[in-house]
Amino acid sequence: MKEIKDIKEIENIERLENEYDLQKASSLERKLRLMIKENPHLKTIRGKIRDLIAEYENRKWSDFENIPESQVEESDKAEEIVDYEQKFLKKRKESIRKKLKDFDMTQQDLGQILGHPKSYMSELINGVSQFTLKDLIIIHRLLGISLKTLIPTYLQSETRDKVRESIEKLNKPKLRLRKTEIV
Repeated sequence: MKEIKDIKEIENIERLENEYDLQKASSLERKLRLMIKENPHLKTIRGKIRDLIAEYENRKWSDFENIPESQVEESDKAEEIVDYEQKFLKKRKESIRKKLKDFDMTQQDLGQILGHPKSYMSELINGVSQFTLKDLIIIHRLLGISLKTLIPTYLQSETRDKVRESIEKLNKPKLRLRKTEIV
């Protein structure tokens, strides 16, 4: 699944391509289930995600007797990566909420400062849509939250693979991605 900046981009995704996509979609679907009461417009997006998940599972997991071990391993690794990403988002969310409370502010107040409506702020805080770098810098400077807490340094697998391919093509053996936090 390509990197999604805004939840509305889900409408453009035609199918999930790998286990990482499946895990990301499943995680997003669970978040949206909890957010629909507050933002009813997310219901159609959740439906699209559920359809993508069902199609992928029918294509890749329906023949239970013939699932290769490599697919199970890929699934386990993807689950671990998505779990790490979710922990990062949870920590960021908790840090922002704590600081908002310390400054006697609401998400809506922060949204006003950043120029975002209330429903979109909920998507940002919950990691359903992505903050812009400008938003994160404002939050850092306004609330005093470390950039390390606000900005993820992990790369999605698709991006990591493209960077590694480019490094190989350049034939620069000393140049490599540093492993920081994900398997």
